[in-house]
Amino acid sequence: MSTNNDISIYWIRNDLRISDNLALLKSSEFNNVIPIFILDNVNSEENNLGGASRWWLHNSLKKLNSKFDNKISFYKGDPIQIFKDIEKKLELNAVFWNRSYEPWSIERDKKIKKYLTDKNIKVYSYNSSLLWEPTEILKSDKTPYKVFTPFYRKGCLVHSEPRLPRENANLNHLIKDENNSMSINSLGLLDKFKWYENFDNHWNVGEEGALEKLQIFLSDGLDGYKNGRNFPMKQNVSQLSPHLHFGEISPNKVWYESNKYKDIYSEKDVSHFQSELAWREFSYYLLFHFPHIINENLQSKFDNFEWDNNLQNLEKWKKGETGYPIIDAGMRELWNTGYMHNRVRMIVGSFLVKNLLLHWKSGERWFWDCLVDADLASNTASWQWVAGTGADAAPYFRIFNPVTQGIKFDPQGEYIKKHVPELKDLDNKYLYSPWEASTQDLEKANIFLGQNYPHPIIDLKDSRNKALENFSNL
Repeated sequence: MSTNNDISIYWIRNDLRISDNLALLKSSEFNNVIPIFILDNVNSEENNLGGASRWWLHNSLKKLNSKFDNKISFYKGDPIQIFKDIEKKLELNAVFWNRSYEPWSIERDKKIKKYLTDKNIKVYSYNSSLLWEPTEILKSDKTPYKVFTPFYRKGCLVHSEPRLPRENANLNHLIKDENNSMSINSLGLLDKFKWYENFDNHWNVGEEGALEKLQIFLSDGLDGYKNGRNFPMKQNVSQLSPHLHFGEISPNKVWYESNKYKDIYSEKDVSHFQSELAWREFSYYLLFHFPHIINENLQSKFDNFEWDNNLQNLEKWKKGETGYPIIDAGMRELWNTGYMHNRVRMIVGSFLVKNLLLHWKSGERWFWDCLVDADLASNTASWQWVAGTGADAAPYFRIFNPVTQGIKFDPQGEYIKKHVPELKDLDNKYLYSPWEASTQDLEKANIFLGQNYPHPIIDLKDSRNKALENFSNL
């Protein structure tokens, strides 16, 4: 316990909540704690926040600052230098933060911790974002797992149950640093080109929004989750990913709240949902143990693969103008909402990598900029999975056919018609492959291929055969 004259710092990162927040909770044992947020645009290098993430962060910080009675001090720059400046101005007793697991943030935090401890300032760090610490889950030979199922079943579940969520922190110990005048707007998080204007119609950013999403999912989506999660127009997805990424809700809270439904719904649905939480864990685990996967193939045999460099096709993919309706629907959903259903992410990812033969990194970068849930661990691991280059990856010969995938998972065409409205009057028989419709059927639906909807940019069969040939030569 500190004295009334001591000053401490609670460093806000991706933990934008009051509930089950270990660093905030621990800091409440001390007096005179200044909450600070630092927009680190130095150490993250090419992984500075994308546009959609900046929009989310801006709005989430506004809501958290309101909860904190506008006591958050905002900074922008290198946290290492910022802490040096703060330490020179204030008599610091302790600094609290919740751990980050990106490679660059780990190195940064080591430097800050050393600087502070050398100045006899206590540093307290906690895991408030993962169910299991990556350092604690290892194989019997003390090496990290590379396959999900044994990681989860032999590693995580055998190691321990996730810790129970903690109570809300008391905020009476927080004080404002009156010498800091930087505002949220000064961080410059919002793009001047307001391409994100529609996002407000789709998201309730912040801790309350996260708790609301969780409750809606538990009530309406968890029952039937295992099968329903693959259908983009069904309600069997939680859409908690951006809330989890920004720490507006803890995975522990989600885990134990879903546990309560094992006797209400099918245990298979609850267990499968929890295994999806574990996939998030696995992505962070891979990033922690194999940090080079951010830019390099985990399976080095793919390093010599000859990717195409057709930038015109890449732009058409980004804009949802490929001529394949399920692809175009997904890419337009992404642009308009900052989100894409997970099944559709796999379909558009496979199409980019295995039909267009474009490097997975080009897709990863676009998702990084456009997704509100853009997460370095999950985004990287997922793209390496669909490309076949990563851990426990889809084999090279698994190529998603966008026509059959659309028929199977959007059988009524609701998803396509919602996001590609120019096809809304086309007979479902041709909805997934408009080029097969007669001129008469197309004109009846007011569709003119090459004018108001594009011809397919590649042939599925030819591109599939080329991909299989190229991959088999590895």
